[in-house]
Amino acid sequence: MNDVSNLFAKFEESLDKNVKLANYSWFNLGGEAEYFFKPKNNSELLKFLKEVKKNKIKTTFIGAGSNILFRDNGFKGAVIKLGKNFSYINQKENNILEVGAATLDRMVANFAKDNCLKNFEFLSCIPGTIGGAIIMNSGCYDNDISKILISIKAIDKDKCQEIEIKRKDINFIYRGTNLSENLIITSAKLKGIQDKKDKIEKKQIDLIKRKKLAQPSQIKTCGSTFKNISKEKKAWMLIKESGCEKFEEGDAYISEKHCNFFVNKGKAKSSDIEKLINKVKKTVYEKTKINLEMEIKIIGE
Repeated sequence: MNDVSNLFAKFEESLDKNVKLANYSWFNLGGEAEYFFKPKNNSELLKFLKEVKKNKIKTTFIGAGSNILFRDNGFKGAVIKLGKNFSYINQKENNILEVGAATLDRMVANFAKDNCLKNFEFLSCIPGTIGGAIIMNSGCYDNDISKILISIKAIDKDKCQEIEIKRKDINFIYRGTNLSENLIITSAKLKGIQDKKDKIEKKQIDLIKRKKLAQPSQIKTCGSTFKNISKEKKAWMLIKESGCEKFEEGDAYISEKHCNFFVNKGKAKSSDIEKLINKVKKTVYEKTKINLEMEIKIIGE
């Protein structure tokens, strides 16, 4: 039997039970996490991982929740979300920024702009955290995180040890990497290039304007549901060409502004979103023989 009481005694300030996961997803959906852990530092995270491994408690790791759909029955096990001490930016020599994995992407973009470093502008259009951006190889407008990354520090959940991985040892692909799912990224080093602040600011503003014109905002969505097939063959094009753009399931619908954005109208269940996803995937495949690949992550029972 799991020694849960001992677990809470050791991590009482950082560990909660029966936490509503809807509060941690941009869909605002999902059941409860059996346990919810927000470590204060690497040492506490390592200790916790050793304890849950010993007690055979399943774990999953989240960032800002900008690309996650939690299922209605929640997650049986421990959901880990890095605490506020993992959100920081330190400027180093040679135009390098050391960034905590829980730092929001837009905060990094603004810090770089204020310190006259270019090539970070695209991050102002990326929701979520730096840790999530690295795992997903997030990007937009012909740029992505792989182009500015030098190295990461991470904790291996299985081995319960800290490691450092250089950029050259990571295989980046479109919206993904070969990084193991057992890794929890804790920080990263990113490199920019010196430039004039007004030029950087102008580019950043232009990118944000482009995003606002093309994508819906202030709605309950996790952004792009499916990955693009290529630069020429976008997921939204396939959804539209297959006649799916007006599909609905319960209180879940597809955005009129961007049909790769699936939306919780307000009273949807996670199962509504998942049914809508499956319905669109099936229809697109029947019409085009192309199997759409998920960009959002589904977690839970």
